[in-house]
Amino acid sequence: MKSFKTLSLLIILPVLLVFISLIIGSSQNIGFGELFHHIALELGISKDEAVLQGSLHTILWQVRLPRIVLTFLVGASLASAGGVLQSVFRNPIVDPFTLGISSGSAFGAALAMLFPVMAVNVSAFIFGVAAVVVTYLVSYAGAKTSIVSMVLSGMIVSGVFTAFLTVLQYLSDPYKLQAIVQWTMGNLHTASWQKVHTAVFPILIGLSVIVILRWKLNLLALGDHEAMAVGVNPTVLKLVLMAVATMITASSVAAVGVISLFGLIVPHISRMIFGPNNNITVWANISIGGAFLLLIDDFSRTVMPFEIPIGVFTMIIGAPIFIYLMRRNAINWNS
Repeated sequence: MKSFKTLSLLIILPVLLVFISLIIGSSQNIGFGELFHHIALELGISKDEAVLQGSLHTILWQVRLPRIVLTFLVGASLASAGGVLQSVFRNPIVDPFTLGISSGSAFGAALAMLFPVMAVNVSAFIFGVAAVVVTYLVSYAGAKTSIVSMVLSGMIVSGVFTAFLTVLQYLSDPYKLQAIVQWTMGNLHTASWQKVHTAVFPILIGLSVIVILRWKLNLLALGDHEAMAVGVNPTVLKLVLMAVATMITASSVAAVGVISLFGLIVPHISRMIFGPNNNITVWANISIGGAFLLLIDDFSRTVMPFEIPIGVFTMIIGAPIFIYLMRRNAINWNS
């Protein structure tokens, strides 16, 4: 039964959601039979030139599929980064944006929109990484840095970049202001194969490192002394994991904008379903994170005649699910 639950949540559910996401949309809904026919055409199993040149073919493979791929990558990376940081800091309320990545990336994107010197995604990535570097330097004292000082420094740096973002919004004209505000709420509607190609490599590299080091996350959860007792350098390991979490988070934010609190909610859901063992929760964060954001995106683009920013639905859908699971598993919260 346990293996079936694991198989269902980690493999069957994400695959099913990918197919469902392909057949639904604001432009046109199609059936599974027609979808499989188009897949057969793409694979060369059958040929129908009229279908290949149709608008539905373009909608499926040039509009919906890149959005699905990018959404899954971003969901997996934000959830994985949140799980890693919660293990590194041994703090259940830490998420990828605690270190200032969100506000730094938002400021970088707004700066590029207001003064188009470089691409928006490049500027967002640079300032997201810069925010984490500043956070680390601010918290660094006496040849070391503590977890508490890192979190507090992240809050301060995040507040500073948020203030800078407010200044840019005040200076922007109405059209650019609208673009900036929309970007800070998530902008998956601009997904394209170009954005997928830009984000896929740093995200896959970062996720691969997390998967390889997943068993060492259990050692960090036990404490630095226990990790050192088995030959693991906790300081170096924490720096590597924080760098990887920063890279995949900044890449995600640079690609689709800010999706608040997703990296906080999903790791807790994974932990409450599968337990605290990072050997399984790392995989769960990747699978559930990608599938959950894909589900939220399906709601955001189909519930209303117009598309609602995904950051809104992240809280509307995610918060009640999180509260339900928290209440249901309240007795085992510390397990």
